[in-house]
Amino acid sequence: MKRNSFIQMSKLHNVKGRIYYITSPARQENLYATYRTCDSSFWKELAAENRNDFRKSGASGTCIEAREFIIALPEEYTQFEPQIVLKTFTDYFKARYEVECVSALHHNKTKTNYHIHLIFSERKRLPVPSEKRASRNMYFDENGRHVRTKKEVSSPEGILREGCKAIKRGDVYSRRLFENKDPLFKDRKFLEQVKLEFTDLINTQISNEEHKLSVFQPGDIYLPMKKIGKNNPKEAEIKENNKAVLKWNEQAALSSEVMPKENIMEIKRQEIQIPVSEAKEKNRADFFSGIVERAGKTLRGFTELWCILTNKPHVRSRGFDEMLRRCRVHPKKNRDLEWER
Repeated sequence: MKRNSFIQMSKLHNVKGRIYYITSPARQENLYATYRTCDSSFWKELAAENRNDFRKSGASGTCIEAREFIIALPEEYTQFEPQIVLKTFTDYFKARYEVECVSALHHNKTKTNYHIHLIFSERKRLPVPSEKRASRNMYFDENGRHVRTKKEVSSPEGILREGCKAIKRGDVYSRRLFENKDPLFKDRKFLEQVKLEFTDLINTQISNEEHKLSVFQPGDIYLPMKKIGKNNPKEAEIKENNKAVLKWNEQAALSSEVMPKENIMEIKRQEIQIPVSEAKEKNRADFFSGIVERAGKTLRGFTELWCILTNKPHVRSRGFDEMLRRCRVHPKKNRDLEWER
């Protein structure tokens, strides 16, 4: 069974704090390398301009100051020089998308997850700052929005309210250091593309074909495993779910050697996707591991029966559904998380 790569992208609402967290030896127990394509002032100015633009827009929610990739590396990469590994991945991304980056190479606390944090900007710095000068006296309210008259930002006594601002004629009232955010980075296809690119880059240093990674395909016979974040309150539940997913994936790989993949996909749909969807509607998503464990046993029984049948039913036939019904594993009545055949 081929292993899938793990590449995750997230939004950053405090980019300076995040950079400090991933690059600080005081905060990271197993920090092997850090790398920057620009100095710290870039990120300070980027965060300030992003927050300023967000405030002026009047949008709800939280300002996105930058984005971050977490790239899990196979353990084969621990034999390479960390700084070279980190520089290779970071320089590749910078050259490919022409944005500034800062990155760090870590192990988790138990040294079971070797990974890169790669933070990147969604905006490019302008070659020359863009400045606008006031053609007349201008006034801005507490939210940074331009208003027409001084009266709108003044108290009854004619004094400028706290937080409001007045710009004299001829003075600079707007100064931009960055281009607008590139919409590419919000597109779902961008993440799918980067996953393929980083997976290919990872595989260039893996000589054993059996150890090379692939990108998980949602329409495949396998199920994805979930990463356990630091201090995740659902750690025990995720571990249990991942254990069940691993068993399903192992059985799916074995079954695919002796019967068509469309059979496995249909069993996955009926025994996992539909029950999980129903469980979520009833707020019973914590039964995921039990559903997947039962489905794995059902698939095993179905595969064993398939191998001895002379007339094998088509996946869309009534005979297939009847065969699946005979192999289906049911939960014990009074013990929801234990299954029997």
